[in-house]
Amino acid sequence: MAETTARIPSGRLSLAAGEGQIALGPLDGRYRAAVAPLVDYLSEAALNRDRVAVEVEWLIHLTSNSVLPGSAPLTQEQQDQLRAIVTEFDADSVAELAEIEAVTVHDVKAVEYYIGRRLPAIGIESLTPMVHFACTSEDINNLSYALGVKGAVEDVWLPAARALVDQIGVMATENRDVPMLSRTHGQPATPTTLGKELAVVAHRLSRQLDRISRTEYLGKINGATGTFAAHVSAVPGADWTEVSRTFVEGLGLDWNPLTTQIESHDWQAELYADVARFNRILHNFCTDVWSYISIGYFAQIPVAGATGSSTMPHKVNPIRFENAEANLEISSGLLDVLASTLVTSRWQRDLTDSSSQRNIGVAFGHSLLAISNVVKGLKQLKVSVDVLAADLDGNWEVLGEAIQTVMRAEAIAGVPGMENPYERLKDLTRGHRVDAARMQEFVSGLGLSDEARDRLLQLTPASYTGVAAALVDYLK
Repeated sequence: MAETTARIPSGRLSLAAGEGQIALGPLDGRYRAAVAPLVDYLSEAALNRDRVAVEVEWLIHLTSNSVLPGSAPLTQEQQDQLRAIVTEFDADSVAELAEIEAVTVHDVKAVEYYIGRRLPAIGIESLTPMVHFACTSEDINNLSYALGVKGAVEDVWLPAARALVDQIGVMATENRDVPMLSRTHGQPATPTTLGKELAVVAHRLSRQLDRISRTEYLGKINGATGTFAAHVSAVPGADWTEVSRTFVEGLGLDWNPLTTQIESHDWQAELYADVARFNRILHNFCTDVWSYISIGYFAQIPVAGATGSSTMPHKVNPIRFENAEANLEISSGLLDVLASTLVTSRWQRDLTDSSSQRNIGVAFGHSLLAISNVVKGLKQLKVSVDVLAADLDGNWEVLGEAIQTVMRAEAIAGVPGMENPYERLKDLTRGHRVDAARMQEFVSGLGLSDEARDRLLQLTPASYTGVAAALVDYLK
């Protein structure tokens, strides 16, 4: 019998026909809902809207301060009409800009013409030459990106990240007294509490959020090579550095007086390094939670109707944490590339930053998606207190540290027979499982002072947690 080969029909032609509706990447497809809040800040449309906003505000700034001879301040109505160009920016505006750019083959020049088209309706057509006055494209771009990134971080990413850290903090408080066996190098070690370990993560993440919240969002508007040359040539009597400073600060940004054609992007590199570090700490948390689930410390609460495995009905897979791991890795990788690329520019300008910055939204999108998954994953966890207790009770040898340390203290206090405490505990515990009876028998025969002996005899792996529970309070 002749062999047959199954042929799967290609859908390329039909999918290509729907190019405007079908997303290439998962952030604009499968995960759109999770990252949608970033669209208003870091999408191409948002960038263009912010470009329009910067151009409009520059025109208002120049006229309000009568910087150019012959220009009078605009009326409040005219300023409102100009700003309405920004607030009314919509899908039709995006389409119109695209049509203009198809002719100019220059995105910022398209914005200039887009605004110029609207001045006659406001009655200020004579001010058309003031749109984009003395500006290089990067004067507009750097401020637009700064506004977009600032808004995305402060209004979207930081609130989501803080909510996650608060969630972990609440879990830490709720489980502050739940004893748990530690594992150093993967081996049973001095017990802790689940709450304290969660508090460590919340504390680490909080430090990064504090750094991120103090970010300086720098901006500049100083011409083709940062010298105000065209400005001074046109209006030599104006204090252009002051005009620049007040404009940038009026946008809510920090003024950078010393640049080439581009704002140097160092602040972006600093911010992206901090966000990437947050990502990596969160990634570490995800792998730990995944591991705790695998050994039964956490049980996952089944979601009604959800499928854990396509073939094994019993399974509830830790997919939220696995999804978060992948997205955190992608985000951190992109942020690393941005941080390393953006601090470098050949001489006074090259375009590597322009292409790179178009991926800022992707980098933050994958991080935001990961945060969303961790939040959902944590809500589906239940602490298996009985499993934690059984693990502790099966590892009495971890008390060896306490016993040999008490013996050292007894030796210093002059109690005889306390020689070689570490070695004696090593002989008892290394490579051997020691139960409660054997450990207490060993303690009783050491010749400790009565107080020390009784203290150790009362000690169990579950109670050997030091001040772990109290340390959770430092989160406050």
